Order: sequence, then structure tokens, then C-alpha cells
Amino acid sequence: MEQKKRVMLVFGTRPEAIKVAPLVKAFQKHTDRFETVVCVTGQHREMLDQVLHLFDIKPDYDLNIMKQGQDLYDVTARVLTGLRDVLKEAKPDVVFVHGDTSTSMSAALAAFYQQIPVAHIEAGLRTHNIYSPWPEEMNRQITSRISVYNLAPTALSKENLLKEGIDEYTITVTGNTVIDALYMVLDKIKSDKSLQSEIKDTLLESGLPGEMVEDFMSPLPNKRKLVLITGHRRENFGDGFINMCNAIKTLTEKYPDVDFVYPMHLNPNVRKPIKEIFGEAAVSKNIEEKSSDSNIHFIEPLEYLPFVYLMNQSTLVLTDSGGIQEEAPGLGKPVLVMRDTTERPEAVDAGTVKLVGTNYDLIVSETSRLLDDQEYYNSMSQANNPYGDGQACERIIEFLHLGFN
Repeated sequence: MEQKKRVMLVFGTRPEAIKVAPLVKAFQKHTDRFETVVCVTGQHREMLDQVLHLFDIKPDYDLNIMKQGQDLYDVTARVLTGLRDVLKEAKPDVVFVHGDTSTSMSAALAAFYQQIPVAHIEAGLRTHNIYSPWPEEMNRQITSRISVYNLAPTALSKENLLKEGIDEYTITVTGNTVIDALYMVLDKIKSDKSLQSEIKDTLLESGLPGEMVEDFMSPLPNKRKLVLITGHRRENFGDGFINMCNAIKTLTEKYPDVDFVYPMHLNPNVRKPIKEIFGEAAVSKNIEEKSSDSNIHFIEPLEYLPFVYLMNQSTLVLTDSGGIQEEAPGLGKPVLVMRDTTERPEAVDAGTVKLVGTNYDLIVSETSRLLDDQEYYNSMSQANNPYGDGQACERIIEFLHLGFN
């Protein structure tokens, strides 16, 4: 009888958790071949716990590294030393890490120190600029040097790895697990009326006006267009973020009949310029303090489930996030990326994503074009999503099974 292999999946941030969760669930279905161990670092504590709850995942190990005021040195050191004893106790046959976080890089290094093979989910993304995005670009390059199994989401990612001298037999193209997660969540929302009610309550509690939320829940199409905005990248803090905010303010004034919704990151470097440009009342949690006729809605950060729901309701997305560049096209939503570089050029080539940087004029002109020009909008919204079909997890499991045999 074939001996089961013990796989450990390590993750610590909300984006990692979203993309690794469907793989955890997939491994747990294959109990005849694998024993699944989950270790979380808690790099994002509260947001991580939300995703664990959503996907009903109970970690076997929790490093709980989150400390107020910690920096990259602290995160890296705590993950590295925390995993030392965990790996010795669990003795996994392979350690899975995801993407480009400090958790991923440190976990890969910890496994390497104990000569445990590393499998890298979402391997091969590159900007080739070690400071953009920072520190993610260097995190993923270091992880690639350590990994034994390179699970590339696209053919371009595979090509990046081959150019760096990674052996081809260690690489497979799987699609991106975020699409697996997205489809799982959408199915959950559609089939569960109580979940829809919870989402409605969450959106109301976040600060969205009641009439807007009721409009979302109506079976009739939403009459007003909606621009969904996210922004939190370190490299945009300062002048870049001020440009972004000024552009958004201009757009809200130019399009009074369009709603702009911005779930604000908790980082003060995000909230401070928003308050300075839009005023304290605009970001107040007290809905009575806000202008009733305002079309800009700053709300508290959303859990993954209501965020996916809101993204599905949106007309287009303005973001500096990485994962949203993959998720939104899966829902047919054009994406304008407020970054100068992207490690996901496939979406740019496919026409679902466009880079606008933190350039005030570009943000205003490209958003305006999508809102005004239906033909241009359709060309982006109907382009094929290059990030997969929702079967990435099964491809990963089969590749790993072959690698063990």
C-alpha cells in the first residue's frame, strides 16, 4: 500500500489565505494519498482569521507573530524562528508556500534549513525591479531559488523561471488558485440566502448607505455605475497616494451619478491623505456626519466574502493590489492598476488590465473613458481572463503526486 505523504501549507496574510484555502480543501479530499497539515503565521491576524472562518480551516499550528509596530525584520525573524520547532515536530515531506510575502520567503528558508522540499504556489511572477513592488519582488525571487516544485500560474510565469535557469521538469503551469477560490465563494453566495443576508448587514455596517445596499440586493440591474477602489501599496505612500486621492476626487465631481466605493486599509499612511483631501466627515464611521448626497463612500475594510460581492456589483475597479488584477477579470470587470509596474503582464496583454500608475491625468482620463465609451468598456470587460478556469488545485495535486512517484 502506498504510504501517505505529509504536506504542510504555510501562510500568514489574507491574500495568501484566500489563494491557499482552496488547495487546503482539495488536499483534504485526497486523504488516501496525503496527510494535510496547516500552519499559519498570523502576519495579518484579524484578516487572516476571517478567511480561515470562511473556508472552515482549522490550523494545526499558529505562530501568531503579529505585534504592533513590527517591521520587515521582525516578521522575517519571527517566522523563521517560529517554524524551526514546528517543522521538527511535524516532519512534513513538502512545505507549500504562496507568492511573495515575507511569510512565504521566511517559511521557504526555514524549510530549506531542514532540507525539506518547498513547493511554491504562484511561482514565476516578475517585474525584474527588486524595489517594485517592495519587498515582494525580492521575496519571490529568493523563494524561487529555494523551491523544488514551481507551480506557475501562467505560461509567462514559467518562461520567467526558465530564463533564470530553473529546471523545466520542476515547473508546471496550473492556472491561479485565486480563480478556484473566487468560484467557490460565488457559488456559496448564490446558494445561501442567509449568507446574502449577512453580506447585506456587513455592507450596511461598513458605512454604505441603505438605499445603495438595497439596490445591490434588488433582482433588477443596478441603475448607477459603481467604481470600486483599493489602495495600500508602500511604494505609493506619499506623493503617489496624494495623486491617487486627487484624481479620485476629480472623478467624483465629474461623475455625480456614479458611486465610488473605497474600503480603506487600516494603515495610517493610507487614511491620513484621504482625510486631508476629502475631509474628516467623509471618512467618519458615523453615517449621519456624512453628506447624504455624496457619491464617494469611504468604508471600513471588508472581509473577503462581502468584498467579492461588491466587486461583482462594480462597473470597474481602480486598485494597486496584485490579486484583484486576477480576480476582477474573472468577473468581467476592467481593472486600472495604480502602479508603474506589474508582475501580472498577462492581464495587460489580454486587455483586461491597464497600468495608469499614480499619474493624476492617466487615472482621470482612463476611468473617464471606461465610464463614457461603451465599446472601449466592452473590449476590456469581455476579454478572456488569462489566469485560469478554477482547476488549478487539482493540477497542483497531480503534479505533486507524480513528483513523489
